[in-house]
Amino acid sequence: MRRARLVEADRIRIPSRPHPPWPGTEHRLSRRRLFIRHTPATTPGAEPAVFVHGLGGSAQNWTDLADALSDYVSADAIDLPGFGHSAPARRVTIPSLAQDVAAWIIESGRGPVHLAGHSLGGAVSVYVAATRPHLVRTLTLVSPAMPFGNPRRSHQSRFLPMLVVPQMARIADRVLRARTPQQVVDDIFLGTWADPSRIHPQRRREAIIEARRRQAVPWHSSSYIRTYRGLMASFLQSFVPGTHSLWRLARQIQAPTLVVWGKQDRVIDVRQAPGTGAAIADSRLLILNRVGHVAMMEQPWAVARAMAALFDETSRTDGPHASRPAADIDSTV
Repeated sequence: MRRARLVEADRIRIPSRPHPPWPGTEHRLSRRRLFIRHTPATTPGAEPAVFVHGLGGSAQNWTDLADALSDYVSADAIDLPGFGHSAPARRVTIPSLAQDVAAWIIESGRGPVHLAGHSLGGAVSVYVAATRPHLVRTLTLVSPAMPFGNPRRSHQSRFLPMLVVPQMARIADRVLRARTPQQVVDDIFLGTWADPSRIHPQRRREAIIEARRRQAVPWHSSSYIRTYRGLMASFLQSFVPGTHSLWRLARQIQAPTLVVWGKQDRVIDVRQAPGTGAAIADSRLLILNRVGHVAMMEQPWAVARAMAALFDETSRTDGPHASRPAADIDSTV
């Protein structure tokens, strides 16, 4: 593991105003239908990328990062089953979600790709990179949900007892429907952003529209609960020797990897960052100060600069371009 490097700020796109969510299309794959948002590249030599969101998120979470990197990659952001515009799956596990992501990479004919995953999507991306190495050119993990045993490593651990409550999805659904989309969005921002006052008003309006739409679909709560249970099952499995242990899989990853964490992450403690980087042979670590759980939304341009440096390192045709240490960013724990 080594310290991440950044390209110069003028090497990425920094728009004067936020771009609206990129348009998407529902695609029929061999396994199921998935909704994919596509960010077109702005240069002819751009390479394919796939982005995977976290629990309760959607492809919209990658809007700013995909825009910032559009000179480098043509990005597909996936709505996982039951989230965004994708219909739910009956059974949700990390391996099944990884199969969905791999199916899109294979059936779209775009691999190998620059794969990026956030939180739950980070765990899914670890599984893909370890078990399907030929599909992944580089890997970026943003606060990945790697298993931990200490409940103090996440403020969400207090919700764990609810997973054994019968009919939890129905209870959660009644609670959520009693709250306005604005309340739902504000709670999410308070729990995931280090400083919610930095949220652009346009992004807040878009999030409220998305929350209103989610509350209208019948599977919203059940999909969240099933996916959360699938994630927790992967945590338990990782403490029992076996091929599906996420920590064991991380040690098998061959792709050059960037690990990004927010120093003020309250969902998955930043103390997970060094261990995650150390588990992956060819890794770089970037820790962002004054950033919470959603670094790709809070500081998309800093994340883009680190990803662009990673792309430079692994470029097929060019040697490493000029990049520098992350001197203006807190990159130590």
